Amino acid sequence: MKNVVEMNDQNFDVEVNGSKIPVLVDFSAEWCTPCKQLAPIVDEIAGEYAGRLKVGHLDIDMGRQTAVRFGILSVPTLLFFKEGKVCGQMVGLQAKRAIIEQISRLL
Repeated sequence: MKNVVEMNDQNFDVEVNGSKIPVLVDFSAEWCTPCKQLAPIVDEIAGEYAGRLKVGHLDIDMGRQTAVRFGILSVPTLLFFKEGKVCGQMVGLQAKRAIIEQISRLL
């Protein structure tokens, strides 16, 4: 995922709270098949919205504290942030069209 920022417990706050543009974070896990299906869609969106939307990926097994902090109980989960605050959430495998609709509310 070349257009996606890898996030973890150490860099999450800097990447999200320090962002001047809205942020989409894909919470997933290596063992999750729907997560693997969603990853190319998230990467496409990252490329298409470069400069207008920061897109990040957090593996919940590597970023457990952050996953717990945001109440991630199921993967994949997409969280949408604006000015460091959660302003949207999508759980499960989503169509690109649905994700773009959510993004349009942020921009």
